[in-house]
Amino acid sequence: MKFGIFDYIDLRAEAPARTLDERMALLRAAEDAGFRGYHLTEHHVTPLSLAPSPNLFLAAAARETKRLRLGTLLYLLPLYNPVRLIEEVCMLDHLSHGRLDIGVGTGVSPFEFAALGEDFATARDSFEETFEILYKGLTQDRLAHQGRRWRHDGLAMVMRPVQKPLPPLWYGLRSDYGHALAARYGMNVVTLGPDDRIARSIALFRAAWREHADERRRIGTGTEEPLIGAMRAVVVADTDEEAARIAGPAHEQWFESLCWLWKENGSFPPIALSPNFDEATRSGALVAGSPATVRDALIGQARRIGFNYLVLHLAFGSLGHAAEMRSLALFRDEVMPALAEIGAPVAVK
Repeated sequence: MKFGIFDYIDLRAEAPARTLDERMALLRAAEDAGFRGYHLTEHHVTPLSLAPSPNLFLAAAARETKRLRLGTLLYLLPLYNPVRLIEEVCMLDHLSHGRLDIGVGTGVSPFEFAALGEDFATARDSFEETFEILYKGLTQDRLAHQGRRWRHDGLAMVMRPVQKPLPPLWYGLRSDYGHALAARYGMNVVTLGPDDRIARSIALFRAAWREHADERRRIGTGTEEPLIGAMRAVVVADTDEEAARIAGPAHEQWFESLCWLWKENGSFPPIALSPNFDEATRSGALVAGSPATVRDALIGQARRIGFNYLVLHLAFGSLGHAAEMRSLALFRDEVMPALAEIGAPVAVK
């Protein structure tokens, strides 16, 4: 089992500069604890994110860390000029000395798209074209593309990535379409939600991986041992009671941030998560308790669901930096060693 951190960097009742500074401290501690990677998502005009430009935060994180892999889960590709994105990810790969991971996706919020002047109705087509250009631009010296939105005739790709043929690709699994795309391009994957949803998504991905093996070999990139990740909100405290006391309000505040922009527009996000602490815990999406409680819960999930990459949502809502650092320390010392022996990455034949 390998370990990572997933992050929204949601707004809390303090100066944003303090939140961002303390998040860097959490990243350094995660690196020291032996975590593999840090994955930052992208959201706009919402209290769910203090990092609407993931590349800005990751550039700073690249200089604050030395071993921790850094990346997005995910870039909202329809919102980018693909050539500029190619140049920026190459720059990040150099700033991090080859530690960049690239997560890509379409997005789910029409309200975020509207705020940036983009049509959500065309997001799927825009994603496909932008991903095609991104992939070509990272793997070829010259970019040739004639599409519906973008056209390039042998544009020189002056900026090149450190990692060859390109940095590892990631996809956040949500739809059947995503499973096939990730399998064809040899992507690592992460998914979230209740245990049963994650188990189904992982099963679909493994089937897609087998189905698209020949195509993946023709493309010639990616990995034959993908990391298959489950994202879990995790709070570890000295006792179950203490964990519930701090995790319950934090989860509720984070959920309010998650829904805020949707509610502003008279809607609700299409998610399989509950705002209720007890329901979220029963579903497996939130794991809070003493080290023994968290350890047993996560071992059970790993064995039932079959993931080999545990991605912790450690910092959210009203938890506060001290509680998050304590949670990380307890996880490192009393949970991580037992989990590390479970679910070693296995090739999906």
